Order: sequence, then structure tokens, then C-alpha cells
Amino acid sequence: MSIKPIKTESDNKAALERIEQLWDAQPNTSDRDELDVLVTLVQAFEELHYPIDAPNPVQAIRFRMEQAGLEDADLVPYLGQRSRVSEILSYKRHLSLGMIRKLNEGLKIPLEVLIRDYQLAR
Repeated sequence: MSIKPIKTESDNKAALERIEQLWDAQPNTSDRDELDVLVTLVQAFEELHYPIDAPNPVQAIRFRMEQAGLEDADLVPYLGQRSRVSEILSYKRHLSLGMIRKLNEGLKIPLEVLIRDYQLAR
């Protein structure tokens, strides 16, 4: 096993190719150890060079709706009347503290996502 830090795109590509070769390595083998180390190195490189921002609250709500097969009307218990649901989902109104609590408790959307600031539509 000859592992070195991943510093360039070329290094990352080579590591990904090696990971593909090792993907079915058995536990407690040197190949599996190599796989584990390479995955960790690639993950660190990609987190540094390709960061993914957390979603804004509306994106998170829409994602949870898609996951659960919910319609706008299903958000009334969390956001209030249908017109308020529409305002929230179209970026015309911010979430209130009460809405944030209900969304967190009822739909299990993380608080740290729901409290993020976001721009309203103009």
C-alpha cells in the first residue's frame, strides 16, 4: 500500500480509480485498510475543494415535502393557513419562531437549517 496525500485533481482522480478497484475488499485485509484510508482522503479533499452549502429553510421544507410525498396543504398544521404556506414557499414571508418549532418537531427538519437567514423575493 503506497498512499500519499491528495493535493491535486489528478491525485483525486487516481484515488477514485483505486477506490473503485478496491470497492469489494473484504474486512480485516490490507486492501480494505487501503480502501478506508483512500475514502477518508478523498472525502477530505472534496469537502475542501467542493463544499456544499446547507439548504436555506424553504429548500429544506421543499425537500422534506418531496421525501414524504406532501402537498402544500399538508403544511397548514405547521405554517398556518394555506395563504401563509404559499407565502413561505414563494419566499414572500419569513418563518416565525412558532413555525420553526412546529417544522422541527413535526417534520424533523433540523433547527440549524430552519433558523438560517434567507432572502425574500422582491
